[in-house]
Amino acid sequence: MGFEVFSQVATSASVSQSIYIVAGEVSGDTHGACLMSALQEQLPEVVFHGAGGPEMQAVSEHVTNWVEDAAVMGIVEVLKHYKWFKQRFDEMLRELVALKPDVLVLIDYPGFNLRFATAVREQLPDTKIVYYISPQVWAWNKGRIPKMAATLDLMLCIFPFEQEIFQSAGLKTVFTGHPLVDELEEKKIDVPREDGLVGLFPGSREREVARLFPLMVETARRMHVHHPEWTYEAAAASEKLAASMREIVQKSGLADTGVIKIGTGTSHALMQRATCGVVASGTATLEAAALGLPYCLVYKVAWPTWVMGKLLVKVDFIGLVNILAGEKVVDELIQTEAEPHNLELCLTTLLKDESARETLRARLLDTASRLGEPGAHDRAAAEIAKLFV
Repeated sequence: MGFEVFSQVATSASVSQSIYIVAGEVSGDTHGACLMSALQEQLPEVVFHGAGGPEMQAVSEHVTNWVEDAAVMGIVEVLKHYKWFKQRFDEMLRELVALKPDVLVLIDYPGFNLRFATAVREQLPDTKIVYYISPQVWAWNKGRIPKMAATLDLMLCIFPFEQEIFQSAGLKTVFTGHPLVDELEEKKIDVPREDGLVGLFPGSREREVARLFPLMVETARRMHVHHPEWTYEAAAASEKLAASMREIVQKSGLADTGVIKIGTGTSHALMQRATCGVVASGTATLEAAALGLPYCLVYKVAWPTWVMGKLLVKVDFIGLVNILAGEKVVDELIQTEAEPHNLELCLTTLLKDESARETLRARLLDTASRLGEPGAHDRAAAEIAKLFV
């Protein structure tokens, strides 16, 4: 369908409840679709246009599916695709100006969406601009917050500590709760934890798996020598990643032992079955916390990325659980510390010391409770609906 101005533009201009919505990643597409459905419940006459993915497009045919091409990670990759992004930016802006929506909703994806917000504010000063799932500028670029306050009308944040940060800059901000709470409610199963089972969660991207899974496998190999009764199960985000992980296990010499099993799409179930685990830094660390899995966090990136990150990122912790708690809850094994000996010590303690394990489980559940109650998308929709009153 492209981003060109639709034939419906002339009639859409007369619709009293119109929203343009933009998401640029798979997770944003999921959140966007849920938010759109919640808005339809509260604003039955609402008309959506915008850009997202297949889930958002299923809610409204006027949403273009661009996620597969737009979900580019890293500075170098973005620069390689600069011309393409510039074309999409200009096309979307032309479409939005023609539609003159009442509200623009931007979902995460800050590299594109913050610039888009500025351009829309200049050309359509009467359109309300809402940001849902606030960009983590509090970690990497606090200097952007005053500009955001001058550009946006409403920030809907998913971490409680974000509200004060944005509100203090003069930006109306509402903590709506984390959508993860709703998602995990549907994933909870009533299963006992399996004694001696270690869950391995190397991430959902190829580079993460390439860097972190060999570390996890080597740690399992060492631990197997001392404790052959312990078992290990890895959760792959896709069958393609599962195949790569099997190759890594094959090279380790553990393939014939059956010590490490690999499943696809099994992460949430595994988080509820395992005694403990090792989790790659990211959203999975929040999922593990909410599902009560005691774990160690690992993080490893290319050294140029790490050096640049140290210059830009100004937070005391890498892990979202530790950031949310404002203190160290889980051990963070970062860069040179992310090596087999340290990981073995961490996991062995959790496997052998039931008291330490249960103490950590309680702290994780307590921290995860700060993400709010179920209903995040409904609360976000309610705040947006107020803009039409």
